[in-house]
Amino acid sequence: MPRQLPRLLRYGLKGVTHRTIKIETMRLDWYSKPENQKIIRADLYQGLVDTIAAGESCGDRIGKRIVLPRTFPGGDRDMQRRFLDAIAIVQRWGKPDYFITMTCNPYWEEITTELMPGQLPQDRPDLVVRVYKAKQRDLMDLLIKKKHFGEVAAYVHVTEFQKRGLPHEHILLIMKAGSKLKTPDDYDRVI
Repeated sequence: MPRQLPRLLRYGLKGVTHRTIKIETMRLDWYSKPENQKIIRADLYQGLVDTIAAGESCGDRIGKRIVLPRTFPGGDRDMQRRFLDAIAIVQRWGKPDYFITMTCNPYWEEITTELMPGQLPQDRPDLVVRVYKAKQRDLMDLLIKKKHFGEVAAYVHVTEFQKRGLPHEHILLIMKAGSKLKTPDDYDRVI
């Protein structure tokens, strides 16, 4: 371990005193003693242990960055693309008129009737997501095709998952000129 000091200070000893070298040597000696190995926090080295356990022996491969493609849902590049698409829609069609949220209720009748005795909704995330997706499609049909609030010029929506694992939806609607809310009576009618 004391031989590691020149590697740590490979750019020269400018500004380094003999006291610094002595302190670093003492630290390296302390870490090399077997009785002190138990004191060292093992979680700090878990990544290194995982890498060695995976059989990785080449140092140039450890910690190599992997860039996910834009087609990977939920990745950084996918989210950036979606954000830029939403901004382009707002630039083209104007500011949104409606901001609607939809949250999944794990105790919807469609979910609870399909559960086995003793099961909870969190035991069947596949069922919860399928029921939610069907209800989300119905809501989008109501808003877009059936024109519940009027004619929609453009819309953006995104599905997110809460910390409990339940899906929820954010929907922005940009209405055509004839369907925009203009007076307090228009707002009261919608509310």
